[in-house]
Amino acid sequence: MIARMWRGSTRAEDAQAYAEYMGGSGGQALADTPGNRGVYMLRRIVGDSAEFVMLSLWESEDAIHAFAGDDISVAVFFPDDDRYLTDRELTVSHYEVVETRGLV
Repeated sequence: MIARMWRGSTRAEDAQAYAEYMGGSGGQALADTPGNRGVYMLRRIVGDSAEFVMLSLWESEDAIHAFAGDDISVAVFFPDDDRYLTDRELTVSHYEVVETRGLV
């Protein structure tokens, strides 16, 4: 299994609206892709900023390619991301999942 991680930030006052938007756009697109094993959206408020981490779990690199395209290291963005994001990673990180306990 492979974990895919992306980070971005919004203004704190946009945190709930972005979470709802992201859940219905990027989160849904991740979950709907064959080979996806789970999607987790993490959020924390730090001062006037809201930091987000999208963590998705995948059966294989081939499954990630189906979501992300040829270069799986490039982040995938959605139409209204520019409306909310004040900072974003343009690339994602991938990790081999070597152990799981509990939810997967």
